[in-house]
Amino acid sequence: MRPLRLSHNLVLEAPTEVPDGTGGFTAGWQVLGTLWAELSPRSGREVQGEAGPVARGRYRITVRGAPEGGSGRPLPGQRFRLGERVFDILSVSERDHAGRYLACEAQEEVAS
Repeated sequence: MRPLRLSHNLVLEAPTEVPDGTGGFTAGWQVLGTLWAELSPRSGREVQGEAGPVARGRYRITVRGAPEGGSGRPLPGQRFRLGERVFDILSVSERDHAGRYLACEAQEEVAS
């Protein structure tokens, strides 16, 4: 296994509902913390989005391991943020047998 370079400080966010003041709710995101990570691009393509063409890229994002159920362990449905960039987490698995690192398959969409 090649050495990891956890050189990106990503913000981990979870979906939440925020009251809209009129009895309903608006979807929002709650910051859970920051994690140092390695970003490895996997593939990319252009797809048709609701408002036009969208560039969709897949990434493997590697972070330090965390116990099951821990607040610092990423989950599918959450997302990472790097400045204005957003990476939706699709799956999470242990990268090694000892569980020292987690491999998160993620997707980023950018309007073309």
